[in-house]
Amino acid sequence: MGMDIAVVTAFAALILVAGSLGGGVYETALIDRLWPDNPALVQPSRGGIDRKRFWIPAHFTFEALLGAALWTAWPRLDARQWLLAALAAHGAMRAWSFAYFIPRAFAFEKAGDFDADQHARAMAWVRASGWRLLLDLAAAVSLCLAIIALLAA
Repeated sequence: MGMDIAVVTAFAALILVAGSLGGGVYETALIDRLWPDNPALVQPSRGGIDRKRFWIPAHFTFEALLGAALWTAWPRLDARQWLLAALAAHGAMRAWSFAYFIPRAFAFEKAGDFDADQHARAMAWVRASGWRLLLDLAAAVSLCLAIIALLAA
């Protein structure tokens, strides 16, 4: 019996969204608690972490695999619906990131030490950022349900 490519691509996408979810939990639980008081932590020019080095490849690879899973599972309505739900959750998270989080993150990376206003904006960014994890979780759950549907067929 051959391996179903739709199952393989959906499972690979699930592995990547789980890694993204783990990266988000790490950032939220550790990095985001510290960097508003120590901006150099997220300023690569000052020796801080460069979050782009993780997030750009992680998102690109996940999105390619999710697209492949959708393509290969398209004829299977039950799985397609869950894959579209995963795409919607991820798309909402990415749109929110592009509209709000990424421009501000770039500004924080270039800002040097923060004044009181910048610190307040950084704290607001941190408070809002944790909510993106729910969208990643929704994408992961949707992928799990798509895989169950694919395996049940």
